[in-house]
Amino acid sequence: MTSSPAQQKQAPRAAGRRVMKLDERLAGYKGVWVFVEYERGQVHPVSWELLGEGRKLADALNVELAAVLLGSPSDAIRDCCDQAIHFGADLCYLACHPTLKDYRNAPYTTVLTELVNRYCPEILLLGATTLGRDLAGSVATTLKTGLTADCTGLVIDPENRGLAATRPTFGGSLLCTIVTLNYRPQMATVRPRVMAMPVADATRTGRVVEHPVAIVEESIATKILEFIPDDRVAEAQLPFADIIVSGGRGMKRQDNFRLIHDLARVLGAEVGASRPVIQAGWVGPERQVGQSGKTVRPRLYIAAGISGAVQHRVGMDKSDVIVAINEDANAPIFDFAHYGIVGNAMTILPALTQAFTEHLKARKRAG
Repeated sequence: MTSSPAQQKQAPRAAGRRVMKLDERLAGYKGVWVFVEYERGQVHPVSWELLGEGRKLADALNVELAAVLLGSPSDAIRDCCDQAIHFGADLCYLACHPTLKDYRNAPYTTVLTELVNRYCPEILLLGATTLGRDLAGSVATTLKTGLTADCTGLVIDPENRGLAATRPTFGGSLLCTIVTLNYRPQMATVRPRVMAMPVADATRTGRVVEHPVAIVEESIATKILEFIPDDRVAEAQLPFADIIVSGGRGMKRQDNFRLIHDLARVLGAEVGASRPVIQAGWVGPERQVGQSGKTVRPRLYIAAGISGAVQHRVGMDKSDVIVAINEDANAPIFDFAHYGIVGNAMTILPALTQAFTEHLKARKRAG
C-alpha cells in the first residue's frame, strides 16, 4: 500500500501515538494456548504435537502453556486434561456443555472467543485439520486478529515477543515468515506431522480451569442429524506411515510407477508421489506429499525421481532418514537428503527391491 506525500509527512507522529497505545493494550496478553481437538472420545495427534511446540514457545516467553478443551461433560474429556498436562501443558481450560458434544462452528467459535477475551493469551495454536481450519478462521475473524495458516516453523522474536510463523507461499516455491505485531492473540495453524510428537511425562501436574458455558440449543442454527464415519478410516494413513516410497516425474511414465509399488510392498511401506505425478493421473491425490498434499514424518522416506522443489520438501523434510534417487547430481533433493544415489531410478529400484527381498528372507530363515 502506498501513501501520498502529505500522509508520509504525518506518519511519524501518528505512528508514534498508535504504537504507544497498542503496546499498553497488548501488555495484558500473556501465555501460549493450544486448542486440543477432541471428537467422540478421541484427541487428534496434532494437538499433542502442538503442545510440544507450544512448550518451547512458552519457555522462550517465560509464560505458561495452556491446553483448551471443548466438549460435552464426560470422564473421558477430563482424562484428556491430564493427558494435555503430561504432554507439557501447565493448565487446561475446560468448557463442557451438551451443545459442544459434536463440532459445530457457531458454538465452538462463541466459547473459544469468550475464553480468549477473558484470559487473554498472546498466542493461540490450532491444528490445520478440517476442524481446526474451520474454527481458526472464524475465531480470528471474530477477534479481529491475524492468522497464519499451514505453518512449518514457529519461533519467538525476543525483541518484541512476536510469533514469527513461517509457511510456504507462491505454490510452495518460497517460504515466507509472517508476524502479527499489533494484534493479539497471534494465531497460527500447523499441519499434522510437521512438529515432532513430544514424550509424555506422567509425573507432570497442573491445574484445570473450568469455564461456564451459557449457550442454549435453540440459538444454534446448525443441527447434527447423523454422524457418518469416514469409510476410509480403516485404511493406512500416509501422514502416519513409518516408511514411504515416493515417486516423481523422473519415473518417466505411469507404467514405471509399478516399481515404486513393488519396493513399497516388500518394505511394508506406503506409496507417495510428487505433485506432477498426481496431476498426470498416475496415482490418486490422496498419495500426494507436499505443501498442497500430505505432510509426512516417517522413519524412512525413499524419493525416486523427485527433484526436491520447496513445494515437496516442506511435506517430507522432517523424515528421520531420507534416501534420494535421481539422475541429476545437482537436484535440490541431494542438499537435504541423508543418503543420495545418482542414477536411473528404473534400474536402481528393482535392485533395491531384490536386495530387500533377499535380506528379509535371510532374516526369516535365521528365526
